[in-house]
Amino acid sequence: MSPLAWSRRTFLRLAALAGGWLAARPIGGGAALAEPSQSVPQNDRLRLTLSVNGTAYPLTLDPRTTLLDALREHLMLTGTKKGCDMGACGACTVHVDGTRVLACLILAAMAEGKAVTTIEGLARHGKLHPMQAAFLDHDGFQCGYCTPGQIMSAVALVDEGRATSDGEIREFMSGNICRCGAYPNIVDAIRSVAVASGSSVPPR
Repeated sequence: MSPLAWSRRTFLRLAALAGGWLAARPIGGGAALAEPSQSVPQNDRLRLTLSVNGTAYPLTLDPRTTLLDALREHLMLTGTKKGCDMGACGACTVHVDGTRVLACLILAAMAEGKAVTTIEGLARHGKLHPMQAAFLDHDGFQCGYCTPGQIMSAVALVDEGRATSDGEIREFMSGNICRCGAYPNIVDAIRSVAVASGSSVPPR
């Protein structure tokens, strides 16, 4: 079962709430979607608790709120970036129960009861995570916008045991786009952490 599995009843309730408000939204004029506080009555908003980086946050949200928007707009954890907002670029990658997830593609409610880790939660006791340090050592970024998502994917990649060769690293990092083209340095950074962790990465 998926780590984000949740009850059918919860799914149907969220789908009904979200679908109802989307259906009621005016189609013409190209107006942007209103803020949840302006569009959804208080009694239709969801009360939930998100566990992020080891801290529990009680929230009251529009049922349509994505995990990405909950992190950025409600918890002010802006390290997770909003890129395409369509699940294509990987900039919003976070971990949910240790599995990498595109935060723009899941509702915040789907992460309730799960352990969410963002880029802000990787460092421990003022010390960078080895992957963060490796990205610095190997210049694995230019503009830096994609870097949080790249690092979150890279950490999961090594933890999953899928960094055994340069080709495998490229394959399993293909969902993260770097428009600056820093890919060789990103591979070098991931490779160095994989080797240090005991993964079997053959010499070039």
